Amino acid sequence: MSTTPLPVPVASFPNLHVAGAFYPGFLAKRRGLDPVYSPEDQHVIKSTVTRLLAQPTTAKHPGILLGKIQSGKTKTFLGVTALAFDNGYDIAVILTKPTTALAKQTYKRVHKDFADYIEADQAKAYDILELPERLTQFELNQKLILIVKKQRQNLERLTETLLTTYPNLARKRILLIDDEADNASIGYFYSKAGDLELRTIAGQVDDLRQQLPAASFLQVTATPYSLYLQPEDSPPGLQIAPVRPKFTELVPVHRDYVGGQFYFEESRDSAHPAHYVFRPVAAAELDILRQPDARRFKPQDCLSSDKVAGLRMAIVTFLTAGCLRRIQDEQAGRRPKRFAFLFHTEAAKAAHAWQESVILAFDEHLQAEAKSQSGLLRTLVQAAYDDLARSIAASGGVPPAFADVWSRVVFALTSGEIMITKVNSEAQVASLLDDEGQLRLRTPLNIFIGGQILDRGITIANLIGFYYGRNPQRFQQDTVLQHSRMYGFRPPEDRAVTRFYTAPHIHAAMRRMHEADSALRDRIEAGFAGADNTVTMFEIDDGNRIVACSPTKILASNITTLRPRGRVVPSGFEADVKTRLRPLTLALDTQIAALAGPLPKDGEHPGAVDISLADACNLLAGIAPAFVSFAPGYEDTWNLTEYQAILRHLSESTANPANRGRVLLMLRTGRNVSRKPGPGSNAEYNEPDSTNNDITPARAAAVDLPLLMLIRQNGVSAGWTGAPFWWPVIYTPEKMRPTLFAHAK
Repeated sequence: MSTTPLPVPVASFPNLHVAGAFYPGFLAKRRGLDPVYSPEDQHVIKSTVTRLLAQPTTAKHPGILLGKIQSGKTKTFLGVTALAFDNGYDIAVILTKPTTALAKQTYKRVHKDFADYIEADQAKAYDILELPERLTQFELNQKLILIVKKQRQNLERLTETLLTTYPNLARKRILLIDDEADNASIGYFYSKAGDLELRTIAGQVDDLRQQLPAASFLQVTATPYSLYLQPEDSPPGLQIAPVRPKFTELVPVHRDYVGGQFYFEESRDSAHPAHYVFRPVAAAELDILRQPDARRFKPQDCLSSDKVAGLRMAIVTFLTAGCLRRIQDEQAGRRPKRFAFLFHTEAAKAAHAWQESVILAFDEHLQAEAKSQSGLLRTLVQAAYDDLARSIAASGGVPPAFADVWSRVVFALTSGEIMITKVNSEAQVASLLDDEGQLRLRTPLNIFIGGQILDRGITIANLIGFYYGRNPQRFQQDTVLQHSRMYGFRPPEDRAVTRFYTAPHIHAAMRRMHEADSALRDRIEAGFAGADNTVTMFEIDDGNRIVACSPTKILASNITTLRPRGRVVPSGFEADVKTRLRPLTLALDTQIAALAGPLPKDGEHPGAVDISLADACNLLAGIAPAFVSFAPGYEDTWNLTEYQAILRHLSESTANPANRGRVLLMLRTGRNVSRKPGPGSNAEYNEPDSTNNDITPARAAAVDLPLLMLIRQNGVSAGWTGAPFWWPVIYTPEKMRPTLFAHAK
């Protein structure tokens, strides 16, 4: 199998100069009463600079700062820059995502953090396109910080500045910081001819980094797949050195950080406030919001039409939550915060215009209802309040009285406290950024409508509502995760009222991405503890054999994550018609009984039996014809070849040679799970196994070997065709190496 080695940390910093002109000033910064840089932050900064000095990075093997989305990566690499300046570095080049907004945000942040040094003529900071025509020797003698978009004209100007206009600069010690490193630095794509090619911007970055032999390279990212999962050498036909990290430093996570663990793991606990965050939206509603069609929906019907029930709930809940939180702030003697809601379903500007008209219609009609304090509005606000009260109670809090919240919502609607802003251009974003480089919140309640311009890197403060509907044919790992603007620092009071609205299959895709991200991060952290710090990668070749991933598959594929104590289960399918399904299931009954003995009676929960891998794969092959079609977004939850390959990999890679080629089998019968859940569920389709009777005993049994659970559904519940069928679930063993399974492109 293909494996990727991961690093271990530096423990001490004996030769580091920490009392220079720059770094002590950064340590003195405060946010309220607390220092901006915690002891954990300082350790990472010192370790990073020590490694840059002691282990010279190359164009092929840079260092990496690995953080979580909106977790303080910028703060950390600016601290690294300050300490690097005190330890012999003269120039910092910060490569940003190729958007004017993010470049401007970074420029403002640099100027803010280095303001004292710029004023004291110790440093200069420039956007590369606004660099003065001639720099004096006085300026060249100062520390220089250059902010450069990963865009052709910017990179050409940077190359010209360092290599032609001021060639002495190229010989100085340069710290090249590639922010959002996997976004442009690794730019492979498949051409129409099916060949793997390198994007133009990635080529420029690669060419520059190879012409600065004295430079150190530090990459910063939250989605590290394209950095870690590359081959050691150039892909066939491409003359580019793969960017594989020389070392990795993990950016510390603040106690108030909220990320994928909150939204996709803690949310499974019904007693946790995260359980209330996700609110499913019908795929048909997202389709309606893509373009106007008066035959399906008219904006004037926004408060009554069931076609936009999810968006109506989202807007009213956001207004209610924002007003509720402002009351809480006032009651606690704090200045009331302004809050934000993000509407992000499409990249096309035409769609944004239509969506803006829909949101404005909501605003207009809600204002009219507020002026009369109508029963309709009160019912909507009461439903939102009741929902919010449940999550507030789960967080240990008590909401303000409904009467107070109702009065505040009416006041907000009738007093112009709601701002609706469409943001779909570079110029618009740039004009909306505040002095912190974040989107400016102008009123107590702010609704932003936009596309990808609002994704990676743009920070939206106090975001408590997120309506998301981007639904590409293939979800790209780093892009979709970076759309999650709701990640970041959230105090407990804000978490308790946060809501995330999307289609269940999009939510499921994001959850799978979080699992993949966590698997790789866990291995990096395990490496710090001295454990086996590798990640296994495999794919299925044309002969259905498990093989190590080829470089092109690693660079360009989708992946499925297998982690210890995990599940792989098909869902969202339709079963075959009764006339074909019944004889298929009866034949399987006989086959299973021959392997495991008489089938258990309904309601019995027997333990696992040991069968051969070949027999387990044959059972899956017998089950496969029962699934005739899958709902959009659920197609990748079942593939017979992949399920068989997963079992083969888990069985044949077990540590105990005596167990290889074996699989555990656990049986359940007499189940009546309907195809879809009832009202109030956040899921779109049911899954077959229950926690106490199935999941818990299966995980207890699956220690060294994978477990295949077969659950016999009676097939008479709503959504099925009236005949029984077997529903498989694979449980991954406790003792396994996290594995990334690469799908064919």
